[in-house]
Amino acid sequence: MKDIKWIFVLYSIAAVLSMCAIGVAVGFRSIPGGIAAMIALTLVMGYGFKTKKKMREQGLL
Repeated sequence: MKDIKWIFVLYSIAAVLSMCAIGVAVGFRSIPGGIAAMIALTLVMGYGFKTKKKMREQGLL
């Protein structure tokens, strides 16, 4: 358990919730909701990859 990088767990949960929000927006036929969920997904995944790169450069991974 000590090898788990909890920040990445949080990023992945946030990404999954954003993907679910896309499905909910499609179900409600909400174009603004779908666009907002896609933007949120892009931001969350971008921050996750950025954090991973930074941690790899610092030798933490």
